[in-house]
Amino acid sequence: MSTWAVSDVHGHLADLRERLEHAGLVAGDRWVGDDATLWVLGDLVDRGPDGIGVIRFLRQLQAQAPDRVRVLLGNHEALMLGQWLFPGSTFTDLWRVNGGRRTDQEGLGEDDVAWLRTLPAMARTGDDLLMHSDTTGYLAWGDSVEEVNATVTSVLTSGAGQQVFDLFAALTERYDFVGTDGSRAARKVLDRLGGERIVHGHSIIGLLASRPSHEVTEAMAYADGLVVAIDGGRYDGGPLLLVRLD
Repeated sequence: MSTWAVSDVHGHLADLRERLEHAGLVAGDRWVGDDATLWVLGDLVDRGPDGIGVIRFLRQLQAQAPDRVRVLLGNHEALMLGQWLFPGSTFTDLWRVNGGRRTDQEGLGEDDVAWLRTLPAMARTGDDLLMHSDTTGYLAWGDSVEEVNATVTSVLTSGAGQQVFDLFAALTERYDFVGTDGSRAARKVLDRLGGERIVHGHSIIGLLASRPSHEVTEAMAYADGLVVAIDGGRYDGGPLLLVRLD
């Protein structure tokens, strides 16, 4: 039994397939991971060539192995929904400058939107607390993982434009776990929501480690070992990292 995580695919479907096949989790479009579990920590779309293809691929795997393939909400999914729900609003300008792809929006169907709107914002697996963004902002949405996810789902399924925008804006926050107070902030999140270690995407390892993304080869532990960053910066010329957590 193994647990894997990948984040910030950003439309790079071919890379995702290659990583999953190399790990023995998929064969073509089939899940063959047996009792392994895959967590995708958000940002499936934008910046890269085939975000809608990534959505469809993961939905197909999830249909085959619903207890084994799990996907979390990233800020780019919230942005995609904002653009789809409120075109011509502030979301449109932000979607364009943040790598929004017309083909992704045109490919979205009602069933895709329904799936995106119910993606959980965070999860616990073993001692790990999984989340997209490296921010304490999740704490504003509840005192447990279940409460956080319920709040986020409520906003995405029935919220007004400003509520969805505020959710998106909160998910863009980052770097709360770096610096002299980083471990204290991480411990605050863990004490409230559970777990012994935070695993996140969103902030690329190259920026966290002050080195070019093309030099990144593995996940990065920091904040006294309380936090692990797994976004290799694929859109910035780095690798798409598939990380084994257990």
